[in-house]
Amino acid sequence: MVPRYARPDMTAIWSPENRFRIWFEIEAHATDALAELGTVPKSAATALWDWWATNPKIDVEAIDAIEAVTKHDVIAFLTWVAENVGEEARFMHQGMTSSDVLDTCLSVQLSQAADILVADLDTLLAAIKRRAFEHKLTPTIGRSHGIHAEPVTFGLKLAQAYAEFDRCKARLVAARAEIATCAISGAVGTFANIDPRVEAHVAAKLGLSIEPVSTQVIPRDRHAMFFATLGVVAGSIERLATEVRHLQRTEVLEAEEYFSPGQKGSSAMPHKRNPILTENLTGLARMVRSAVVPALENVALWHERDISHSSVERFIGPDATITLDFALARLTGVVDKLLVYPERMQKNLDRMGGLVHSQRVLLALTQAGASREDSYALVQRNAMKVWESDGQLSLLELLKGDADVTAKLSADELTALFDLGYHMKHVDTIFARVFG
Repeated sequence: MVPRYARPDMTAIWSPENRFRIWFEIEAHATDALAELGTVPKSAATALWDWWATNPKIDVEAIDAIEAVTKHDVIAFLTWVAENVGEEARFMHQGMTSSDVLDTCLSVQLSQAADILVADLDTLLAAIKRRAFEHKLTPTIGRSHGIHAEPVTFGLKLAQAYAEFDRCKARLVAARAEIATCAISGAVGTFANIDPRVEAHVAAKLGLSIEPVSTQVIPRDRHAMFFATLGVVAGSIERLATEVRHLQRTEVLEAEEYFSPGQKGSSAMPHKRNPILTENLTGLARMVRSAVVPALENVALWHERDISHSSVERFIGPDATITLDFALARLTGVVDKLLVYPERMQKNLDRMGGLVHSQRVLLALTQAGASREDSYALVQRNAMKVWESDGQLSLLELLKGDADVTAKLSADELTALFDLGYHMKHVDTIFARVFG
């Protein structure tokens, strides 16, 4: 985790203090259930919660010092709790194994992280929706392969982003539900030394579902799906960031990141206004996606468990969620303050002498009786002249001067085919589909 790209609420989820609090709750709730079943005395559970009610300071340094000797993090924690609670603490962890604590805790942390990320997406979606309606009918050029294609609206570009991030939210909600599982099943997952009702009790207290069948760990296909979902969200962030970066190029300059008073773009060139935020988002998206392959490789553990996944998750759990949280917040700021230049969009639309209307002419010629092959050839031979003139010639005028074309279409009919508004007639339909 790099502090530069971290926000406090998400970072707090991965703090040692939060981890140890969750560990305690797992152990204490399990002890409650064991007491109800008569496996341990009720006084043991009472002693744990009475101590916890004093709001004790989680002494991370003391726990770490014990671990330095035991070389086992859960034993170190249990030892520290016992030192504070006293004799009754010996009934903690009855029939449990370390993975019961570690995996259930990770489920809680990833669920907490997902809740923040879902809220981040809601905020981003609201910003995109506002700007989409603002530019619902702002005409701009659509590009395929980076080349002028046909007119769209800037609102449609943003509506596409909205729909994509709305899908991201749905996937993340599903991934949260899938990762929010509890396993308190003991060594190798057989419940030999602990009743399944303990697992059900802990799961209910922590807002988790029970893991239907665990080994000694929660199956890592769940985690793989979670991190893969984060990777898809990151891909969507990069897609929108890349769009902004292209639109901010000097030759295009249809939109650009907000440039605040006093901001500097270059240490050498005072004129520079660089897309630094969206470039940064591109890099952050790569880092989030870098967690996906290790998460997939964690699925194949040896037999009932090994710990090859453990070190991986200590990295990717905090790093991927913290980075994605920051990236979503940064992208929201970019969208919210994005500078949009409709006049430049119109200028770029007009730059290539009407080539963007070539398909309408092609279709009209076929409707007028020409074969598709002949229609294509007629339009293309005029279009290439416009292309080679760098837009200095007019496609409409060339077509009006082409006898083979005017034999099929009148000058007025040709002029009508160059109506920009024609391309916007279904914008309302698309917006209704996207925004409901």
